[in-house]
Amino acid sequence: MDDAWVLPALPIAGFVVLLLFSPWLPRKGDWLAIGLMGITFLLVLVIGRDVQNAIGDGNFHGVARSWQWSNIPGVLEIRMGTFVDQITLVMLFCVTFVATMVMVYSTSYMHGDRRYGWFYAIVSLFVASMLTLVLADNLLLLYFAWELVGLCSMLLIGYYNDKQSAAEAAKKAFITTRVGDVGLLIGIIILFTQTHTFNIQQILAMAEAGDINSKWLTGAAICMFAGACGKSAQFPLHVWLPDAMEGPTPVSALIHAATMVVAGVYLVARMLPLFEAVDGMPELITVIGLITTLGAAFIGLAQRDIKRVVAYSTLNSLGLMMVALGSGAVGAAMLYLFVHSFFKASLFLASGSVIHATEQQEVDKLGGLWSKMPITAPVFAIGAAAMAGVIPLSGFWAKDEILAGVYHGPVNHAALVLVLISLPVTALYMTRVVLLTFFGEPKDHHVHEHAHESPPLMTVPIAILAGLTLVAGLVIFEGVGKALGFHSGWLGFVYNLGEGPEEFKVVWWLSIYSVVSVGASIAAGAWIWGGAAEPSKRAAAFSPFLYRMFLNRFYIDEVYQLVIDKVVLAAGQAVAWFDRAVVNDSGVNGTGEATNYLAFLAKYQQTGKIPNYALGIVIGVVVIAIVAFGYRT
Repeated sequence: MDDAWVLPALPIAGFVVLLLFSPWLPRKGDWLAIGLMGITFLLVLVIGRDVQNAIGDGNFHGVARSWQWSNIPGVLEIRMGTFVDQITLVMLFCVTFVATMVMVYSTSYMHGDRRYGWFYAIVSLFVASMLTLVLADNLLLLYFAWELVGLCSMLLIGYYNDKQSAAEAAKKAFITTRVGDVGLLIGIIILFTQTHTFNIQQILAMAEAGDINSKWLTGAAICMFAGACGKSAQFPLHVWLPDAMEGPTPVSALIHAATMVVAGVYLVARMLPLFEAVDGMPELITVIGLITTLGAAFIGLAQRDIKRVVAYSTLNSLGLMMVALGSGAVGAAMLYLFVHSFFKASLFLASGSVIHATEQQEVDKLGGLWSKMPITAPVFAIGAAAMAGVIPLSGFWAKDEILAGVYHGPVNHAALVLVLISLPVTALYMTRVVLLTFFGEPKDHHVHEHAHESPPLMTVPIAILAGLTLVAGLVIFEGVGKALGFHSGWLGFVYNLGEGPEEFKVVWWLSIYSVVSVGASIAAGAWIWGGAAEPSKRAAAFSPFLYRMFLNRFYIDEVYQLVIDKVVLAAGQAVAWFDRAVVNDSGVNGTGEATNYLAFLAKYQQTGKIPNYALGIVIGVVVIAIVAFGYRT
């Protein structure tokens, strides 16, 4: 744990080498990026064993190591370093494992790409940025890595920048997340002015002790949560995430499963004692999470692009994680994040396999692919079932624990009702995408005839991820945790430091409701979209307004565009006019032109003739005399 700084150093080294020398390396250096990422993953396992031993010794509260970065004697000292605890370890495992799978998958998916080496270089930097963010022991280093993650995401989303849609999506992601990032920066500055430190653990201790002014603490908490909403695509800053599908599919898997979108969840989990010290903040986190969860679930019912359906399922999952954190269920939120990284990566990579095999991603043009893709189809189905919460897959255990956390949490039970509503809707749209893609009659016979299974370098990673999707949720049980070498089950291992471990308890009526509602939704989905999908067509015809609302994502993007066109751009034009006419033309150029004009007038007063000058002197004397005489009288 003391040497955890090595983890981001390895992929950074890979980035530098590939950036400079990839054109001359064998296979453009992909083997170097994969090898370094594999080594990083193995080192995470070593750190995991170290964490286990430390917990076994008792009284473990994380291990920090820092170095002096800046020092003004007697005024300010800023240190940079790493901090490793249970939450950190979960994030490190998810990031490095999924990144390794994605890199292996990409050797086949991205084969022949003209910027193949550049792709692996940016992915390496992306992963290194996320590892730095997770390991940072202070907010200054965290913010630096936070911004670097945003930069890399823009480069990867806009990887095909010769396409207008990809370039626009990259800019949209960058600008939208910047809105939240400004809030995060303001929050960090507020906390520093109140605590005189950037160290996260010291700030949390002061917040819990009540040593920070409540008004400033409230402002800081709201601003930092805005940053989390931007990165984790929570309402109202969620609009960038569906458009991020314009990047290569491996990028989508990496962003959605293990890196950028879970950064906000990690930030809230890490800073949760601070958020809980602010009255009303847990409720705000819960409400935003609920809006995101329900909105994404209903929108997913009508989307036609297979990757967009999976993207909205990501929004759904991220909202659930926020709901769990708002209820104080850190263990449940981190369990869902853990299993989500596996089944969401498998869903995206399986989607990429479909696109690779058919060159289509509209479900309206797919269908009947199960026989053509005997590996990809079951993997996608397993991931979809886990996302829906089918027992005994990993998604069921994670969702069940979130339900229990909300039920026992301090938030109003209306939140629990809304989460319960989201479960069958989620199962419904995941059933829809599976049926329309892999079952029924082919909707485009030309696409179906040319469909084929993907090569092993693509199918093996998604099969491994599907295997983990099947069993990863079982870590909730104490016996499984001990069998893996831990001292307890998941909730005894991952908990909010200082509060002690949670105990795994089953709320039977919630579990029964989850199983029954999900099963009923899958059956309903099979009836609605099975065969010729006539019920779905009748439903769309019966309520075209709702259908258009879901298909067009509640027109939120259009509202934002209208505000930009009518308000932001209009205000920008007014500011531009003021800058040009007042500041530039009058304030800057005006002074110069006035001086030039006065000089132009003054030159006519210089004739070079002595009588003229004498007359001027006489007139001046007379005027002075008159003024003086008038003053005396």
